[in-house]
Amino acid sequence: MANKSRKPSAPLTFDLPESLIDRIETCRKGHGFATASEVVRAAISAFDFGACKPDRDPHRQISVRISPEQRATLRRYSKQKDASVGELLRLALEALPEKGARKK
Repeated sequence: MANKSRKPSAPLTFDLPESLIDRIETCRKGHGFATASEVVRAAISAFDFGACKPDRDPHRQISVRISPEQRATLRRYSKQKDASVGELLRLALEALPEKGARKK
């Protein structure tokens, strides 16, 4: 007779980088787990959520004006790179040097 004390679990869907999906597969094989679900359950059981401090950079919305050409460039690369415009803007801003070269 089936164990009636356990409720059937609903699927939990979440987004992970491919590197973590690869890690799940490596851990599955290394620990002898049959499924990715077993790996995730083991990780949840072993992790100290009370002591963890997620690395989170607070976000804020800003509005800026850009040229139609720049907007088109962002949209084109967004589709080409399968990335959001926000992701591309963050990359561009992070690559910008904090100090510019002195103008002569």
